Amino acid sequence: MKDGMGEQASFYHLEAFDGLEMLDAKYHRHRFSRHAHENFCVGVIEEGVQRIQFNGRDRLVPKGGIFLVNADEVHAGSAGIASGWSYRAIYPSPDMLQSLSRDLVRPQGAVPWFPEAMIHDPGLAEQLRLAFTLLAEDGNALFKETLLLSSLAWLMARHGQSRFEPTLPAEADSRILRAKDYMDSFPERDSSLAELAALAELSPWHFLRRFKQRVGVPPHAYLVLARLRKARNLLLAGCPIPEAASACGFSDQSHFHRHFKRALGITPGQFAQRLPRR
Repeated sequence: MKDGMGEQASFYHLEAFDGLEMLDAKYHRHRFSRHAHENFCVGVIEEGVQRIQFNGRDRLVPKGGIFLVNADEVHAGSAGIASGWSYRAIYPSPDMLQSLSRDLVRPQGAVPWFPEAMIHDPGLAEQLRLAFTLLAEDGNALFKETLLLSSLAWLMARHGQSRFEPTLPAEADSRILRAKDYMDSFPERDSSLAELAALAELSPWHFLRRFKQRVGVPPHAYLVLARLRKARNLLLAGCPIPEAASACGFSDQSHFHRHFKRALGITPGQFAQRLPRR
């Protein structure tokens, strides 16, 4: 689907791979707001340059570069040059990568962590591009599965690490997570700063500072992310867009549409259009 500025995006839900999502997009002026995915993002730049911001760092990903975003990692994106960028990407789940890693790491597998947002690996980039092309086409099921899984295994073996597991967080961090869990469970509620700070047993100012340090974004931004996560799951379950917007606390459909497009790069309609018919 194209818009008035020559930007376009095609979104796919691949039933053969348990609903694996894939995006084929070209952006010129679009700026992704700070957001996070429940799943990993693995993509290749087809043309132009993408700028990725995460963990206070800026990375430019040129044509042929592979970009990686870990699950639940807050990040943002925009054009790295005036002509914009185009790319294709898939969003494998942590469970999928853990299952695939069983023969690579340890018998029970492990969810990988990618320390770099951009890697230069021309051979792997070309293999991923071929996989993306085939995934959008019908047929060749065995070849597609072989190519996809071998590409992801290559990616994890060469560029992934075992994530450092920190010791139990300080008491204040545990309280912060209590408020975060509440927003995850009830994103549709218009919670006040005072209410969330009370849940964490912290002063509002202390809560604001510790929440951003621990989660990566301030509470009001995280609430939008939690609402988008719930809305996405409702759309996957077949809920109509107006009902999803209302159920997740968005003031109206335009409000929902704007935040969804800014965070995910596609509209709710584009997302729902590619869902399997029930």
